[in-house]
Amino acid sequence: MEVLEAIRTRRSIRKYKDQDVPDDLIDQVLTAGTWAPSGMDNQPWRFAVIRDKKLKSEIAKLAEQTKMVENAPVIIPVFFDHHAGYDTTKDIQAMGACLQNMLLAIHGLGLGGVWLGQIRKNMDEVRILCGAPEKYELMAVVVLGYSAQKAGRGKRKGFDEVVFLRK
Repeated sequence: MEVLEAIRTRRSIRKYKDQDVPDDLIDQVLTAGTWAPSGMDNQPWRFAVIRDKKLKSEIAKLAEQTKMVENAPVIIPVFFDHHAGYDTTKDIQAMGACLQNMLLAIHGLGLGGVWLGQIRKNMDEVRILCGAPEKYELMAVVVLGYSAQKAGRGKRKGFDEVVFLRK
């Protein structure tokens, strides 16, 4: 899939088939995340890959989209390792790039996925459930699987609304 096509056609998918996602595909998603740019190449991302129904259910209780998280074959809590960081703004930007790479890889591999950010309101509980150290801060939970829904059409603002200077 061409990169620009993948960017234009990627959508947030929230319904998944009851079908396992092979480890090699999960590893490709993680690889895409780890190849995101980061300041000073500090690579501050850390991942938990969760398939276990009981653990997914516990994490799902902390999300607004409980059923979606419970029913997804795989969830990947994505953490920022504060001990690997050097500049908070740049590190958070790197985490966003990591998440976008993961979502593009999910799409390119024929899977569906979404990144949940609102779960950060319960980030300490998620961290504890994952057994992550205190130095890890939850950035998002990536939910993924084989799509059980048709992707919607995307719509974006025109350049006249988002470009304020061309000189």
